[in-house]
Amino acid sequence: MTAMPNAGQGRRGTDGGKVLNGPDLFAGAALMLSGPLSILMGASGIAEDTPFASSSQYAYRFDLTTWGVIHLVVGVALVVAGLGVLSNKSWGRGAGAALAGISLITQFMFVPYYPAWAIPVMVLDLVIVFALTRFHVGTSGGQST
Repeated sequence: MTAMPNAGQGRRGTDGGKVLNGPDLFAGAALMLSGPLSILMGASGIAEDTPFASSSQYAYRFDLTTWGVIHLVVGVALVVAGLGVLSNKSWGRGAGAALAGISLITQFMFVPYYPAWAIPVMVLDLVIVFALTRFHVGTSGGQST
């Protein structure tokens, strides 16, 4: 009797390494999207472009250059975590989930400056966190004793 591999556990590739399953592959690709978007936002903030609104009564008020540096650092970290997830490194999933959470918080704090940008990126970060932290239900490969 032939046992079918469990889809939740991933499959082995021809080189013996584990192949990414769908949610992990999506999360890695989404991290590779969210990171460069944050880098672009950081570059715009550092250049002090005009699309940003300034809110004088906002509790998390920073200079646009400071916001630019924050987005730039978070964006580079997201790209590194995305590469870790896509290359199936042991630290990739945890780092990706943690950094997507940090990005989610920074985007939330950035909403008054540019809501048309921050809200969609927040949704993307939330989906990344969900994809990387879902619970794996698996069996021992379907082999009977």
